Amino acid sequence: MRYVSTRGGAAPVSLSAAIATGLAPDGGLYVPETMPRVGTLPAGGYLASTAAAMLEPFFAGDPLASELEAICAEAFAHPAPRRELRIAGAHVLELFHGPTAAFKDFGARFLAACISRLRAGDPDPLTILVATSGDTGAAVGAAFHGLPGVRVAILYPDNRVSPRQAHQLGSFGGNVRALRVEGSFDDCQRLVKGAFGDPALQADVPLSSANSISLGRLLPQMAYFGHAALNAENPPMNVIVPTGNLGNAVACLWAREIGLPIGEVVFACNANDTLPEFFGGQPYRARDAVATIANAMDVGAPSNFERLRHLFGSDEAARLNGSAHAVDDATIRDVIRRHAASDGELFCPHTATAIRVFEQRRLAGDTRAWTMAATAHPAKFDTVVEPLIGREVEVPEALAAMLARDATAEPLAADHRVFAEWLRGWHSD
Repeated sequence: MRYVSTRGGAAPVSLSAAIATGLAPDGGLYVPETMPRVGTLPAGGYLASTAAAMLEPFFAGDPLASELEAICAEAFAHPAPRRELRIAGAHVLELFHGPTAAFKDFGARFLAACISRLRAGDPDPLTILVATSGDTGAAVGAAFHGLPGVRVAILYPDNRVSPRQAHQLGSFGGNVRALRVEGSFDDCQRLVKGAFGDPALQADVPLSSANSISLGRLLPQMAYFGHAALNAENPPMNVIVPTGNLGNAVACLWAREIGLPIGEVVFACNANDTLPEFFGGQPYRARDAVATIANAMDVGAPSNFERLRHLFGSDEAARLNGSAHAVDDATIRDVIRRHAASDGELFCPHTATAIRVFEQRRLAGDTRAWTMAATAHPAKFDTVVEPLIGREVEVPEALAAMLARDATAEPLAADHRVFAEWLRGWHSD
């Protein structure tokens, strides 16, 4: 299996090369040269086993192929249960049972398992860059913390993540450093992409990515959707995915594309309406992100839109294969408050967007079963959730341990030259 750039200006590479470099030389995102198909996979079993079976064709012919089962065992060591709600036909796919209480733990641990094998014995340290709007950075930091030969630079928008998210991001130390950027998530993302587009910097500092632009992050995210669909009653399983940078949603679409029993895929967005506008028929228009209480989805220029467009070949075809809906802050608060009072369900602000889109479907007469991706534990957003429900949210043990550590983050201007010099300085230490 070879991988090509969404922009068509780079030579095909192996999976290992695509994972190691993160972004293609022409600035595009790596995608399979030909999307594979998987045969009939069994229901039941362990998530790690399903992941290995689903991803086997993507690893075909690559040096990492012989390590795939071990990589999946490391990445999928915690569960992703699909749980029925009290509303008929409604389920949540709980993806927040990992060490940082967010769905991104799966992809980050998978990528770390791949990178550790690819870098074995290499004396020159690799610097992993990750722009985060909240959850990605902590997951990557936890996955790579203490890994020999690898450093992680986490960039997050100052004052635009929850206090507990900020504490997580700065709680690692050692080979993981947090940078609070003067700007938005899109500014963080521009800094990361600018670093990859700077040949002189890359000659001085070996770089790779841990955002969802990385295949090592996106491929494993297919697995929990596929596993849930295989074990769902009355397939295909229709899915509503809270969406920011589009990585999790594209992973769901890829799982459907290779043959898993997934039906309609709907994107739930916050007030950043780039995708709802596009799926509503208007030309794609990236813009600066606006701050919301569902901050991990505060993205105005989703990187994985390139993969979405590449998958379907045209904007028209993409619109026929999905839909996106915006949910504002007031409605998110209403969903959290109402469900806590009526049925005792607690949702994080991001999951609440998916719940609201489901409710809108029901109000419009859609009686089909739906599964909503629950992307983070509500305890990560205590300053939002607790005032709405009038009580404290119990903190998962792993998250509590992380919050008990000291945390620090360095200020950084949203300037490529400043960031490049910071990277050179750290690499020379």
